[in-house]
Amino acid sequence: MPHVEEAFPSLRLGTRHPWDPAPPFAGKWEERNWRNVPGPLYGAMTDNCWVGRLHAPRHILYGDDHEGEQEFLYRQPRSQTELDDVLEGMSLDPYAGWACGGDTNWTPDLVREWWRDRPRLRQWITQKRQTWADSERDDEREAAEGLSDYLAYLDGELPDHLRVYMYFLDHRRSPTSKDLLPQL
Repeated sequence: MPHVEEAFPSLRLGTRHPWDPAPPFAGKWEERNWRNVPGPLYGAMTDNCWVGRLHAPRHILYGDDHEGEQEFLYRQPRSQTELDDVLEGMSLDPYAGWACGGDTNWTPDLVREWWRDRPRLRQWITQKRQTWADSERDDEREAAEGLSDYLAYLDGELPDHLRVYMYFLDHRRSPTSKDLLPQL
């Protein structure tokens, strides 16, 4: 993700100075939210100020359970404009709980494992969407629309996107039309 390093030069190893503020993406892989879609960017121990969707409504959502309300990424950016929007939404987290190191942690087997757990994800989305859709709060009803979008993505393009990502993880390059994609 060279675009992330261009936006935030302090992410480059060895370039931070003691007087620099905390890097905007200090999230830890072990603390990532299980709802994050596999890819280079993910939310870990974020503070949910409900601001991420203001900048990236087709990418960032909010989730709650035992860890409290946290932001997570439900769609990886696929263009420079989307990346800019996502980075803007992520940079507002006061706990710097987002991370950009997914490519060094995800493996094709972990992506398959995440995919196999989608019934749990589907159940959470469905229940949370109903709760928020019936809410008196505008922000919760808007977030319910995001959950509908996540569910449509889960049932639509996401499997193909995950297969492309798995190919990237194995070969460290994007597939061409001649390349065979791995199975989920």
